[in-house]
Amino acid sequence: MRILASLLLLLTGAACLAREPVRTRHAMVVAQEPVAAGVGVTVLKNGGNAVDAAVAVAFALAVTHPEAGNIGGGGFALVRTPDGVARFFDFRERAPRSAGRNMYLDASGKATADSVVGWRAAGTPGTVAGLEHIHRIYGRKPWAELVAPAIRLAAQGVELSYSEATAMKQGARLMERFPESKRIFLKGGEFFEPGEVLVQPELAETLKRTAQDAADFYRGETARRLAEASRANGGEITLEDLRDYKVVERKPLEGGYKGYHIVTAPPPSSGGVAMLEMLAMLEGSGYEKAGAGSAAASHYLAEVMRRAYADRAAYLGDTDFVKVPVTGLVNPKYAATLRASIDPEKATPSDSLGAGQPVPYESAETTHFNVIDSDGTAVALTYTINAWWGNGVTVPGLGFLLNNEMDDFAAKPGEPNAFGLVQGEANAIQPFKRPLSSMTPTMVLRDGKLFMVLGAPGGARIITGVMQVLLNVVDFGMSVQEAVDQPRLHHQWKPDKLYLEKGFSPDTKALLEKRGHVLEEADTVARTEAILIGEGWLQGAQNGRSTGKVAGY
Repeated sequence: MRILASLLLLLTGAACLAREPVRTRHAMVVAQEPVAAGVGVTVLKNGGNAVDAAVAVAFALAVTHPEAGNIGGGGFALVRTPDGVARFFDFRERAPRSAGRNMYLDASGKATADSVVGWRAAGTPGTVAGLEHIHRIYGRKPWAELVAPAIRLAAQGVELSYSEATAMKQGARLMERFPESKRIFLKGGEFFEPGEVLVQPELAETLKRTAQDAADFYRGETARRLAEASRANGGEITLEDLRDYKVVERKPLEGGYKGYHIVTAPPPSSGGVAMLEMLAMLEGSGYEKAGAGSAAASHYLAEVMRRAYADRAAYLGDTDFVKVPVTGLVNPKYAATLRASIDPEKATPSDSLGAGQPVPYESAETTHFNVIDSDGTAVALTYTINAWWGNGVTVPGLGFLLNNEMDDFAAKPGEPNAFGLVQGEANAIQPFKRPLSSMTPTMVLRDGKLFMVLGAPGGARIITGVMQVLLNVVDFGMSVQEAVDQPRLHHQWKPDKLYLEKGFSPDTKALLEKRGHVLEEADTVARTEAILIGEGWLQGAQNGRSTGKVAGY
């Protein structure tokens, strides 16, 4: 009886630990940092729409979450209006005009660290242009009013959370190499402590000019100073690169899974293609019958991921420069051939598995947030400076960090980048080309109505993280918060390792190893966040692996 009572107590305790989604009736923001989420909700309450809130959140994150929030990087925005029209905006960084295929190889042909650290690692930023572009199309509030909260936060200072102070300590080895970064984010050689205030006056002045005219970043004083600093420090970005930057609107990638309609990111994101390819392999497989977190289901997911990432390496790149067989990769018949190659009892060694043969080409560290307003307009926006703290460089006098997005190209096709991803010729460096990305802003429809908005930061793991949250809701009947909290796994073909978050049972791990998987523990597989619409409520879920916030009214 005592044993039974103890078991009941444990089960009851476990049930109590399950988190409920945050529910609101009208509008919602889910972001990776609480202050920025609050800025977005204030805009919504004051009559702004979802795009207005997204612009304000993005600029606020550049101040409050500088290791990933940015005006020195780029990203993607997926916007859907109440009439059902979805549009995808690509404001990804571009390779400068001086870029060349072998620019990061030494005399012996070996890849150098220049694509990761320092001025030469930066692509031409697109964030400010992207935010201005979507605001010009959809915005209701004045542009300057939306940038104002970020200006105030930069000028008056932000009280640092434990998470942000820790992130600065973790970035110290990188940032101490660059004087401005060391001065601003490391107190000149000391560490900020939680509760201290970070004031960023140079960033505030840059934002003031941006608020007056977004074009300043590309053709005004900010552009001139950025180009001059780049030239003085051996960087590649010129004033001409900034002046020539353009946002590209692309057709969203669409597909289905078990009656749900999915709207997601097209190339140069690999996210949408890889996710739809994996879902096509999963549909009809019956993998879900083994249960969430089981060895059998986990094994099957890993094998599906392995095959999609092998194809990612071979075929995906910027469709403005290379042909990408998008239709072939997501084709159900092609998925069936890949599915047939999966052994349900044994892992496929990655060295024995190359890219598949889809049907012919058709005639394609980071932060993410979701916004839904009271009218039903939805925004899923992911933007990045690539690695935590980008290339380590804070532009003198301008106060913002630059990206190291050039490492998202294949600096040497066939060799891994900073995230361990092996990439092919389709993603080789060319002037003005946009590097392949894993960012996967996604919306899911049910019966023609918006059902879920989701996305994540997390580098190469974004794609698998977003997909698993979707599967947890659709295949395993979880609430959106349970779906986000469920431990996730990741396989990216090479290296041939299966990464598991904490929470998988010892039995599951042992059975996976018995099937031939090489396991490695992962701190996180993408800090996915989501909003689910159902039963008259907006239901928001923020990843417990981060310190973000769900806010709404």
